Amino acid sequence: MLRRLYDWVLHWAATPYGTWALFLLAFSESSFFPIPPDVLLIALAVAIPKKSFKYALLCSVGSVVGGCFGYFIGWQFMASVGEKIIAFYGLDAKVEHIARLYMTYDAWAIGIAGFTPIPYKVFTISAGAFKINFSVFIFASLVSRSARFFLVGGLIYIFGPRIKAFIDRYFDLLAIAFTVLLIAGFVVFKYFF
Repeated sequence: MLRRLYDWVLHWAATPYGTWALFLLAFSESSFFPIPPDVLLIALAVAIPKKSFKYALLCSVGSVVGGCFGYFIGWQFMASVGEKIIAFYGLDAKVEHIARLYMTYDAWAIGIAGFTPIPYKVFTISAGAFKINFSVFIFASLVSRSARFFLVGGLIYIFGPRIKAFIDRYFDLLAIAFTVLLIAGFVVFKYFF
């Protein structure tokens, strides 16, 4: 079923509605949908590398707005809707752990979930349920989601279609490496400035 969903998402790149589909996919993935928007972002950007940054921006905005919707689900409808979405992904036992991450790391928890392959939707819904500061949530989401999608868009803009296979194969590793570098940068900044 997931493979059919993946193929269905990918087919939008070959239609005139690809940009709308990208925005809606980014929105949906941030609150409930299982397929990440990177799939369609890569397909659209490879088709027209000059528009890579436009697609990355559209994906970032859609994702942050969708994250706000996920926050709203957790804030107002956790018992009736949020818990079902989290259970669908088999992460209902992790909600208390996520609460501890929020209490300990605040924006970092959102930022890391927003950039890495960790299911961002679980963090958006949980952020609303735990009433995380909305401004902090928006800022961390905007930075992390933009970093993720502009990294993909930028690589395609610079290297063109030949980078697609590399990104597809090593996306998780690239995301983790970038997150480690990002955290290291903040640690260096904190201790030396």
